[in-house]
Amino acid sequence: MRFGLLYLVCWICVATTGCGMMAGRGESSFRQRCVESQQFGAARLDFPLGEGKGFIILPTKERSDGSRPWMWIAPTFVDHPQPRKEVPRDDHAWICRQLLANGFYICGVDVGESYGSPAGRRLYSQLYEKVVREFALAEKACLLGQSRGGLMAYNWAAENPQRVRCIAGIYPMCNLQGYLGAERIYTAYGMNEEQFGVCFHEHNPIDRLWSLAQADVPILHVHGGVDKVVPLEDNSGELVRRYKILGGRADVWVVEDKGHELCPEFLENQTLVDFLLAEGRRMPSAAP
Repeated sequence: MRFGLLYLVCWICVATTGCGMMAGRGESSFRQRCVESQQFGAARLDFPLGEGKGFIILPTKERSDGSRPWMWIAPTFVDHPQPRKEVPRDDHAWICRQLLANGFYICGVDVGESYGSPAGRRLYSQLYEKVVREFALAEKACLLGQSRGGLMAYNWAAENPQRVRCIAGIYPMCNLQGYLGAERIYTAYGMNEEQFGVCFHEHNPIDRLWSLAQADVPILHVHGGVDKVVPLEDNSGELVRRYKILGGRADVWVVEDKGHELCPEFLENQTLVDFLLAEGRRMPSAAP
């Protein structure tokens, strides 16, 4: 009996150590294939991913329990010329530094102006599989969608609810209804207006919330009350209303006198950061 118990304990220790060694070797190999730089006072790794470019920013302080929560920011733009600055950029430093100091990794992939199209979603799945497999990140990601990044985050999340811990939004676009007729949308989806009209609801985030509600994915948005680019009521307001009807947990923090702008009320919002940190603490300590 004692021998059997000792054998079992030894086997568990070897298996656990082996998993850690595998993750370590995968991470080391991954880093060798990346271009390394610095951002937000942390190491940043950039790498090719299909037709896009991905990145991962390493935490400035790892978690003692071995967990590896991560925030996935959308949109991401890498190596784009001015006036479109790279994303994440200096405006995101306040949010990112807090997360990095609390053991979060920050990831993203440049899918161009995809507006949540199937092509963009495929690249999103490639990023997820790569960072979870090769960097042992948590099975569920915390998503942050800003502006049109909301379309990208929500349309991927609707098809992958089991891979999502939570969704945060900074005036996120989540209703395509107000953009019907915009040529850039049809171009991103590779359709003409008539074709897109036939399958519009299959790609409209506010019509695709059921799977997320069933998976109990919590949602928090911050949105300007006078936003003219992505109107509050048609986007965050309507999404939160529908999500609650489906039994989901969702809320929107309204900044009454702000529009679609880069300002501290959105980019230094402690409520948003606390939401992400709280959800990150709920993550399991090991990835598959």
